[in-house]
Amino acid sequence: MVQTLVVPDPLTDLARLEGVPSGLASARAAVDAVLTDRGLRAMSAEDVATSLLTGARASARLTDDPERWAAGAVRLSTELPGLAAVLRVAPGQALARAHTLAAFDQVPTGELGRLRTSPEVAARISGLSELLTSRTEAPALVLAAVAHAEVASLAPFGSADGLVARAVERMVLISSGFDPRGVIASEVGHLRRRDDYQRLLGAYASGSASGVREWILHVAQAAVDGAEACPIVARTRS
Repeated sequence: MVQTLVVPDPLTDLARLEGVPSGLASARAAVDAVLTDRGLRAMSAEDVATSLLTGARASARLTDDPERWAAGAVRLSTELPGLAAVLRVAPGQALARAHTLAAFDQVPTGELGRLRTSPEVAARISGLSELLTSRTEAPALVLAAVAHAEVASLAPFGSADGLVARAVERMVLISSGFDPRGVIASEVGHLRRRDDYQRLLGAYASGSASGVREWILHVAQAAVDGAEACPIVARTRS
């Protein structure tokens, strides 16, 4: 008798936490309302650039020094679509490039793209890389939420980690097909709920089921806010 090895998918359990399925469904519906076939055809390269820039500005405002990190956030935003393709096959390469873009001219050249020397950093980045390169049945928002929180709470580079974490969320949503053009500026949602954003990252880092649950729901709501901030929605309302 041949036995088949079943590899557990930890993300599917997170997707089943109380309230998470409905939160994910609401986010999916809000994004789908924007990214209909007609909407995608109407979305110009300028719209995509505007959405990426909007997200970059919001991400910079979430740092402790928005003026310092504004240029890096914008640089990073311009390469998000390309980095999204790399993230799911070579996560380490994508993370290093993201940090190099975000922290250029702000940290010594030798520190760009280099992880902090720490057993914890090495182990958790290895675990995150495995999640990003493995198949999962969980919705993309769950993977995006976990990837974002892992980078933000671990601070693997010691600088510009928040910018990289928010960019990783966007990369997952692009690469998964949830937001294939990269026009859902979820950073806007994180900024609108700035106090919740910081608090819930801390709750996630605590490792409690309730903390992880609330963080995933926050990311789902950020996607809703990002959909509302999409340029095509603004044109429809005007």
